[in-house]
Amino acid sequence: MSHHDHYSAEEIAAALGQVRTIALVGASPKPDRPSYGVMRFLLSRGFRVFPVNPGQVGKEILGQRVYGQLADIPDPIDMVDVFRAPEFLSDVVDEALSLPKHPKLIWGQLSVRDDAAAAKAEREGVTVIMDRCPAIEIPRLGL
Repeated sequence: MSHHDHYSAEEIAAALGQVRTIALVGASPKPDRPSYGVMRFLLSRGFRVFPVNPGQVGKEILGQRVYGQLADIPDPIDMVDVFRAPEFLSDVVDEALSLPKHPKLIWGQLSVRDDAAAAKAEREGVTVIMDRCPAIEIPRLGL
């Protein structure tokens, strides 16, 4: 059994407690998309959110400038929140690990799980949470 099969409330709270800036990979400008709702929620909770979507570069989502890749974001990122299909998680991890300052946390949204990609990040000291949603976990944990 992988430790990614279950996360304790303490684990999730500790990981999120270190987060102020979030790169939201796979951000969508469409209000009916889950990434839009989660981004709106995170902004409402005071996080700085940088949407990442190569097809929307230079535009804005929820008033935030869109970036094409993690390396384009001008500030260090505490968390990378991944709204991409699971097969893309490994590429996102590689991109995150190539940054001058690694994020503290890589978060795979619901159904986004790749244990090999997670192990790669964890070897570099990055916490990984997968197949969860921060917009569910934050209220559930009272954070």
